[in-house]
Amino acid sequence: MKKLMRRLSRVQVTHSTQYSMLRSEPPDPRLGPAKQGSDVPQGHFPVYVGIDQTAPTRRFIVSAEMLRQPIFVELLNRSAQEYGYEQRGVLRIPINAVAFERVVESLRQGQQPLSLDELV
Repeated sequence: MKKLMRRLSRVQVTHSTQYSMLRSEPPDPRLGPAKQGSDVPQGHFPVYVGIDQTAPTRRFIVSAEMLRQPIFVELLNRSAQEYGYEQRGVLRIPINAVAFERVVESLRQGQQPLSLDELV
């Protein structure tokens, strides 16, 4: 987990509003990895959010500042438990997209949920 946190925290953080860059888009299979990654602004990183094969995975662009939030660390721990520490490529988070949006919205409003169970 520490290795993953170090790797993600190396992204330079910009001085923009903390969570303003969150956006979601369905993955486009026609775009290769380089093209999909080219729309990620400096200080941000992409994540794929989804639980299982029945619901489509959604791609979000989030601020690297989210790594400081305990609730996001909890999401990273869930990701490590589900997929292991040696994930390659874009980070995958095992939570449904609606719950992920609730997490980000609560952080945007300055609220710190005690746990993911409050929002899921």
